Amino acid sequence: MLKITRSAESDLALKLEGKLVGPWIDELKSACGGSLSTPERVCLDMRDVAFIDPAGARFLTGLIHEGARVIACSGFVAEMLHLNWR
Repeated sequence: MLKITRSAESDLALKLEGKLVGPWIDELKSACGGSLSTPERVCLDMRDVAFIDPAGARFLTGLIHEGARVIACSGFVAEMLHLNWR
């Protein structure tokens, strides 16, 4: 299960909690705005994401390459997404 919470400050700041697996990818796409016409405005707080399957990792990697920002995540998620935290 994946819980998606929009920030009160911005419609495209999303806090994710739980597991991002197959069935929940479409829910995240919808939360990001459906068409994802402005992924550079999407900001993801994934500190409470416990697991991402390969399909979820591909989707998130695509968002990141298009400009979405990840502001927090676990070491596991960072490794799945090949993020380099500095």
